[in-house]
Amino acid sequence: MKILYVCHRFPFPPIRGGKIRPFNMIKHLSQRHEVTVASLVRSQEEAQAGRGLASYCSDFMMAEVTAPVAWARMIARLPTPGPSSMGYFFAPELARQIDERLEREAFDLVFVHCSSVAPYVNGVTGIPKILDFGDMDSQKWLEYRRFKPFPLSLGYWLEGHKMKMAEKSLASQFDYCTCTTKAELETLREFNVSTPSDWFPNGVDSAHFSPTDAPYDHEAISFVGRMDYFPNQQAMMFFCDEVLPRIRSRRPTATLKIIGAEPSKEICKLASRPGVTVTGTVPDVRDHVRNSAVSVAPLTIARGTQNKIIECMAMGVPVVSSRAAAGGVDAVPGEHLLVADTPEVYAENVLALIADPALRQRFSVAGRARVESRHNWATSMIKLDRIIEACIADYRPGRDQRRAS
Repeated sequence: MKILYVCHRFPFPPIRGGKIRPFNMIKHLSQRHEVTVASLVRSQEEAQAGRGLASYCSDFMMAEVTAPVAWARMIARLPTPGPSSMGYFFAPELARQIDERLEREAFDLVFVHCSSVAPYVNGVTGIPKILDFGDMDSQKWLEYRRFKPFPLSLGYWLEGHKMKMAEKSLASQFDYCTCTTKAELETLREFNVSTPSDWFPNGVDSAHFSPTDAPYDHEAISFVGRMDYFPNQQAMMFFCDEVLPRIRSRRPTATLKIIGAEPSKEICKLASRPGVTVTGTVPDVRDHVRNSAVSVAPLTIARGTQNKIIECMAMGVPVVSSRAAAGGVDAVPGEHLLVADTPEVYAENVLALIADPALRQRFSVAGRARVESRHNWATSMIKLDRIIEACIADYRPGRDQRRAS
């Protein structure tokens, strides 16, 4: 089968959340099918690194969009009914390449990861089409508004509602829709779109993210995530302001290491606080995480699966998470990880794991086992195969034409 796969971030190397899911799909599908990938790059460096994808697919197309151009397209869309954020992921050159490829080649399936790039093919008819929303982005924008001052909050509210309308419209123009978690799927189904829908989880490479027998620092707390991403920034500001002082008041030797690329000035300033280290980009996050007694994920804004959580669990490092972030992981709070809703509970959970090696070991073993059984790429890809089979079996060109019109 010939598949055209469109995604919003060029999926190689798979070193960040927006690239990991599409890369693993492409790698899997290419074992049995001929997969052509179409995506965006933000720099020549990213384009050069992305060429390594050639080992995992039949062919690929890429177009570069620089930040100034992307932001200009977002601003231009502000007075329109369409979401501004979709302008950030539009490149006329990529649209041209996709159109030309569709004209001269017969594809058996169009697969799109992320609604932001669905407009490239939403008008295509005569071919079965699947839209993998991953996360429902409209809900993330609506969450952002709670943390932004007026009038920015109004802008985020407006973008959230524009995106919600776009998601509803796009879902009706595809033959099957998927999400990353059950919760995201419930949100999609609340839109009352008749398009068949399902979900399949993110996985983790449990051989790569594995425990070691090396000793760990009993006082160390870690957080992993790109630090140019607002939800991660907000999480660390909250933790350093509200939780870490409570921990250090009872355990003055406790430390926090913030591990992630591109820390903002505000995050860099946290390094001046007692016990806090901000690493910036590191060659390999695994050694930093494995050396910690506990990893935290205190995200208030959290949609879909937080890869940082399942990767830490796979490495045998217990996780204390917000309830919102834990909701995207197929795990039982209190059995495979710990959750918290208040600074006091965060502090109590972290201190318990630091102080009790036996408790830490119990969560280490249970967390790793849960990830291996529930967040396994091989199992997830079996479900993806079944979704594709169902989409193609149920496909009716006439119905596709009605949706497009």
